[in-house]
Amino acid sequence: PFINHEHTDFMDRNLGKTIDGFSHFVAEVQPDLIVVHGDRVEALAGAIVGSLNNILVAHIEGGEKSGTIDDLIRHAVSKLSHIHLVANEDAKHRLMQLGELTEAIHIIGSPDLDILLSDNLPSQSKVKNYYEIPFDDYAIIMFHPVTTEIANWEKHTRNFVDAVLESGKNYVAIYPNNDLGSEIIMREYKRFEGSPRVRVFPSLRFEFFLVLLRHAQFVLGNSSAGVREAPYYGVSVIDIGTRQQSRVSSEEIINVGYGKEEIIKAINGVDSADKKMNSEIEFGQGNSQKLFLDLLCNDEIWKINKQKQFQDRDF
Repeated sequence: PFINHEHTDFMDRNLGKTIDGFSHFVAEVQPDLIVVHGDRVEALAGAIVGSLNNILVAHIEGGEKSGTIDDLIRHAVSKLSHIHLVANEDAKHRLMQLGELTEAIHIIGSPDLDILLSDNLPSQSKVKNYYEIPFDDYAIIMFHPVTTEIANWEKHTRNFVDAVLESGKNYVAIYPNNDLGSEIIMREYKRFEGSPRVRVFPSLRFEFFLVLLRHAQFVLGNSSAGVREAPYYGVSVIDIGTRQQSRVSSEEIINVGYGKEEIIKAINGVDSADKKMNSEIEFGQGNSQKLFLDLLCNDEIWKINKQKQFQDRDF
């Protein structure tokens, strides 16, 4: 099904609404710790409410880099947080550059990896039956707006959809996020209606998504899943545009621009055979939940000073 995104709220209005609702919830439950994850406005709202109400805030996967508004949100969340649960040494170093207390930064890896490496994921047949996906071979589409490129986004999206339709491949497409410009993508995605080669979903259960990802021929778009999760499975990725330009790179990732012919050329040339798990990407060992639980059971984490002090450093 398709929904009308013509009247999608702006990110700042969503932020204001989320702060208001979460503030009332926090006043009712009075938590000792608020845990937020990533770089969305919901995480920013949680960090704002926590810090302004003298509640400890723990931020998961701060210190990352990308190429869009997510960077601004992520770093703002980090500055509003007291405890940092990061994926690797690079992220820790960036938070130290931001003046964060070294003792408050803990490397636990990416929580997504705990599920990605799990032995309890559903079977491929179960997932395909659940979502009524008829394809034996398919690629996954995840294409999100880049707010700083909104003036050209209609053209970029039209080129993207043209390339998908002209490629002759099978696709499982997932709705974009609700950032500014998502209504443009949704308007173009209506062109997929009636196509026997494209199945479009508002969202997928994360465990089911991982199974589809593991067996996909390639990933097409500009989602962080293409530069984070997909390379672990050895799945080739065609990363379009600038959204993930500062993220980690690997041999599975092909970076292209927004031109239709450039995208089609990449689709035709992608190597989808001989997938091998790539354990060299540094996002942990799949035990982040245990490491986080150990921290929660340690008295030291609860002694973090809620009155933050900027740490001057000479690098």
